[in-house]
Amino acid sequence: MAEPEAQLLLAVGLIEKDTSGDVLWVWCYPSVTAELRDLLLRKSCLTDENKLLHTFVFGQYKRSWFYITTVEVQESPVLKKVTHFSIVLTAKDFNPEKYAAFSRILCRIYLKHGSPVKMMESYIAVLTKGVCQSEENGSFLSKDFDARKAYLAGSIKDIVSQFGMETVILYTALMLKKRIVVYHPRIEAIQEFTRTLPALVWHRQDWSILHSYVHLNEEEVEALKACTGYIAGFTDSEVNSRPDLYDVYVNLADSEITISPLVKEAMTMGKLHKEIGQLIVQSAEDPDKSDSQVIKDISLKTKEILATLASLTEVSDGNEKPTLNSEALKQKRFPPATENFLFHLAAAEQMLKI
Repeated sequence: MAEPEAQLLLAVGLIEKDTSGDVLWVWCYPSVTAELRDLLLRKSCLTDENKLLHTFVFGQYKRSWFYITTVEVQESPVLKKVTHFSIVLTAKDFNPEKYAAFSRILCRIYLKHGSPVKMMESYIAVLTKGVCQSEENGSFLSKDFDARKAYLAGSIKDIVSQFGMETVILYTALMLKKRIVVYHPRIEAIQEFTRTLPALVWHRQDWSILHSYVHLNEEEVEALKACTGYIAGFTDSEVNSRPDLYDVYVNLADSEITISPLVKEAMTMGKLHKEIGQLIVQSAEDPDKSDSQVIKDISLKTKEILATLASLTEVSDGNEKPTLNSEALKQKRFPPATENFLFHLAAAEQMLKI
């Protein structure tokens, strides 16, 4: 029985930088559109002016994930004219660890044989059997890497130790499906931070909102704007002057969070937010708790809030989704900020009567 990997992997590609400094898209299998090829060349650090080598980057574009591993070629008898190369994998799922492990094997194969044919063989083996094994290049088993592991790989505790009570701003923005832009000059810092954020709203288990590596390029910005709520990572400080792209702006380098005036009303903080903030901080600062336990604590609080919201809904028509009964909400006489938050949460969850 073939692994479901066949439905996840989309393509493998190869980018090379030669001794004269030219960067070329050399090969791919089965195929990559011209639009995606341009994007992947842009994402590969080989085309970057500042010449910094990033061993592994990942991101998403129009529902396809990309994973790029880059290595320097040293004294290779088979790759005489090549100084560096990037192996690109595109897939339907978010799993950086899985694709980093697989692409490291592909890199070793290419360094050894200098021909894409051998890489293609391993790619097809993973595609059909979910496994590629070799004595010298290591073996890879895709089922060692489940999605849940990838979702829990980041550290919520690190985020809370950096932002403290302000973490509740990120929580609120995610609950309300707002647009979060994160800036840091180092791509590694961006990826580590942004990949962890969706765990704050664990009940959704939705990593499709993550766009961890975006350039201020017209196509990319347009694709981003087509999404309702998102987390987008940028290494270009210019993004600061693009208020059209964010509701919440996180300057990770300076540990500053800014709320856009346009969402100030929806994001009004009150007693409930303070409670949530304190719960997040207390849980994260407990040395005996693991990151996944902190996520669980936050998730339990979220479930409480969602249960409160559910108790204020009604099903007007047998087959319809429950909608918020605004009168019932008003009668509860919640503090204004709580009522406001529940109303906007109902909107985010599509529970308002149209």
